[in-house]
Amino acid sequence: MDDSEGHHDHDREYGQDETLDEEFIDQEDVLAEVPLDGDHPMDEDDEEQDTLGELQAGPSSLEEDNSVQAFTNHRASVFTVAVHPTEPLAASGGEDDLGYVWDITDGEVLIKLTGHTDSLSCIAWSYDGEMLSTGGMDGKIRLWRRVGKEDYRTWEFLTELQGPDEVMFLRWHPKGSVLIAGSNDSTLWLWQLPSGKTMQVFAGHTGSVQCGDFTPDGKRIVSACADGTLILWDPRSPTPVFKLTPEDARFNLDGITSIGVNPSSTLVVVGGAAGSARVISLSKGDIVATLGGHTEGESIETVAFVDITGNGSEIAATGATDGKVCLWDLSTMRLRTTLEHEDAVTTLLSVPNPKSHLLVSGSADKTLRTWDARTGKLLRTHKGHNAPILGASLGLGGTVVVSAGDDGVCLVFTTEATEDDQ
Repeated sequence: MDDSEGHHDHDREYGQDETLDEEFIDQEDVLAEVPLDGDHPMDEDDEEQDTLGELQAGPSSLEEDNSVQAFTNHRASVFTVAVHPTEPLAASGGEDDLGYVWDITDGEVLIKLTGHTDSLSCIAWSYDGEMLSTGGMDGKIRLWRRVGKEDYRTWEFLTELQGPDEVMFLRWHPKGSVLIAGSNDSTLWLWQLPSGKTMQVFAGHTGSVQCGDFTPDGKRIVSACADGTLILWDPRSPTPVFKLTPEDARFNLDGITSIGVNPSSTLVVVGGAAGSARVISLSKGDIVATLGGHTEGESIETVAFVDITGNGSEIAATGATDGKVCLWDLSTMRLRTTLEHEDAVTTLLSVPNPKSHLLVSGSADKTLRTWDARTGKLLRTHKGHNAPILGASLGLGGTVVVSAGDDGVCLVFTTEATEDDQ
């Protein structure tokens, strides 16, 4: 988890980048700039089902292991995993300073991701799956890209980015080849790829920038730090759009540990170390609501949003070290229901359409669980790890989930419920 602190000041000036206008002002420009071609089977349900069939046919060797594939090449804790946007590939990284791109159907390694001198703390695919980024505690960000247009089996090293002290998170722009990274030294970095050009360095936090993301519409960046400051940025400007700090007693969260932006880019849910959350309006910079369903003093580690009706009726899910997942109705800001794990909840994932009512949670209790977010019913418990689950990622349209374990193993599970899992 993102729990480091420390910072130093950067007294440098960074010029504006003309490409920002193309990337952020008009989404059509972004889409036109990085066109999709026939190599991206975004809606190929038949291919997904064929791959899912292969996965489901895999043997399960242990009674308490209902995974369909295991990846065991790591030699220490796996901190991070990300499944490719369209292909049956996963990228994982961990404490052994290594990453891998591997096939989730058979565990075959496609490329070993080397070059880091400390733990890989985060890993992320670009929106189109053409590039992959790894970030480490060594402050390095390394980029790989697909070779050729035939398939996604061959990858090559592209470039290394430097600047952060220690990389806390990586996020790609939802529609363009732009990457942000939060640093342990209180800065937030923005790069254009594949050139690797630094577009902006944001300085406005006072602590480790532990969490952040682009808004889903791609027009803004939200970041938060261990000292409890939340900032909304315009990617074209080094000056915050707005900033909330603990000096406002209503926003004192004892440090921010997680954030999530709703799909319509209008609200951000901010989770704190003290166990409560705040809902913030991104248009006004105001506190809309306080969410207090978790145990006091148990930090909120993860936030997700679920569209339970398919027409924009959103609920927010918060997961905390108290083992609870709280589901919040964002129209009334009231608690709908509480889901339970036996230990800290480390990750929450909303399954995309057409199964948008499903929510997957990962926990230090060694399990993942798939829930019906409409009713709170537990649909399936995913077992197989012998240590806490530190991260997870959905793939193949949400039909599979791949976990990263403190036991050094990644496991692949199908998210559908089966009768014997009830």
